[in-house]
Amino acid sequence: MEMLYQSLGNLAIQIAGATRVFHHYKLDFCCGGHRTLAEALHKKGLQAEPILAELKQLAEKGETEKDWTSASNQELIAHILERFHAKHRQQLPELIRLARRVEQVHGDSADCPQGLAEHLENMHLELENHMLKEEQILFPMLSNGFHPSGPINVMQEEHLDHGEALEQMLTLAHDLELPLGACNTWTALYLGLKELKEDLMDHIHLENNVLFVERQSGEGSCCGSCH
Repeated sequence: MEMLYQSLGNLAIQIAGATRVFHHYKLDFCCGGHRTLAEALHKKGLQAEPILAELKQLAEKGETEKDWTSASNQELIAHILERFHAKHRQQLPELIRLARRVEQVHGDSADCPQGLAEHLENMHLELENHMLKEEQILFPMLSNGFHPSGPINVMQEEHLDHGEALEQMLTLAHDLELPLGACNTWTALYLGLKELKEDLMDHIHLENNVLFVERQSGEGSCCGSCH
């Protein structure tokens, strides 16, 4: 039962595939990565046994994924820029377009995600501003061996805002439950929202629980004060 008392962030790092389990059960391992599995399950009212069984099966399989905890800051930042920053800049404009179309065509339906397009536009602006600050200020400092507590704390606070924006997105989209007979555009919208949610959570997890954690060795080690 030791897994129960480890943080979600640590489990996500240590067990290849654990994030898929957390996504499935809607457990917040990014902004809520400091919570233990036991605390997260209690908050959601979930039984521990099936989730523990899945995690233990993954741990026993010993699948290998990139161990970002041993990567340099430069390597990790390059991955974040390519895998997440570039992708979010492609995802959101298309999702906004799809949401506008669904609201225009299906506005009379009780299932229509009214207000979603506007919310996604706000998310796009906030996320773009956040990523630019990382790219122009924080990432260069981290790449050069500094660990600036002030900028890191600001980014972590903004991550909490992104998490709340995701929750609001899901509320507006009726938890991504498609109505019967939903058109292709509506289906594509909800599939894209699911991908955005999972990508953004993975993105925040990698920053909060790996990149922003002060490391003492390797090319990307810090020389500043711990936050």
